[in-house]
Amino acid sequence: MEYRETLHPESGELKNRIVNYWTKRSHDFSQLRQREQSSETGRAWLEEIKRQLPSGRKLKILDVGCGTGMFSLMMAAEGHDTTGIDLTEHMVLHAREIAEDQHSSAQFFCMDAENPAFSDNTFDAVITRNLTWTLPHVEQAYAQWLRVLKKGGILLNFDADYGHDSCDQDNSELPPEHAHRTMAKEMLQECESIKKKLDISQQIRPAWDIRLLKKVGYTNITSDIGISGRIYWKDTEFYNPTPMFLIRAEKP
Repeated sequence: MEYRETLHPESGELKNRIVNYWTKRSHDFSQLRQREQSSETGRAWLEEIKRQLPSGRKLKILDVGCGTGMFSLMMAAEGHDTTGIDLTEHMVLHAREIAEDQHSSAQFFCMDAENPAFSDNTFDAVITRNLTWTLPHVEQAYAQWLRVLKKGGILLNFDADYGHDSCDQDNSELPPEHAHRTMAKEMLQECESIKKKLDISQQIRPAWDIRLLKKVGYTNITSDIGISGRIYWKDTEFYNPTPMFLIRAEKP
């Protein structure tokens, strides 16, 4: 079943630009994430996620902005009921193809992260990676994710303060096979242009996110700014030069 939510009129054009950008990147992105899933980096990501979730029972997990589904596929392989959503249809199609190849139970839908079409109190956990920096309405997204979480449910947001970095900066120190070394200059410039139109790019994160999470009703909010040191090695194609953070929050 396909879902596609109505976009905000004032941000429809910007969201279309974001979708077009990620559509152009979807094929290479898919291959990169498949390699990452089976790598040491992928195993490190899995351990980070498992450390934050309750153990000993099957969880219903929503992977928001799932891209080509790496987190969804990993958590499904751990025995959880996982659903991935992404606004970019090509990402979802790639995710479904990979799920079929891996004989995975993970399901994928084309859906707006700011308007997830799920009932209240559906999921035990919402997980997202490198998504919130792309959203025009972050507060709405946080409120919607709270809505679909069950009581005591957990939000894990892995992101970085990308708005204060430049996509088209000197990338000569990155590994030769790194995505930013191989992307066309026009794509890097488009990424920068989109970021400048997003309010989140002007904020200091994760402090700004924590204030929003408190405002919309999350509790037990913590942040971890040391995650990059546990995940990334500079000599791999998966290396992220922008320090990432984890925000963990709960639904009371």
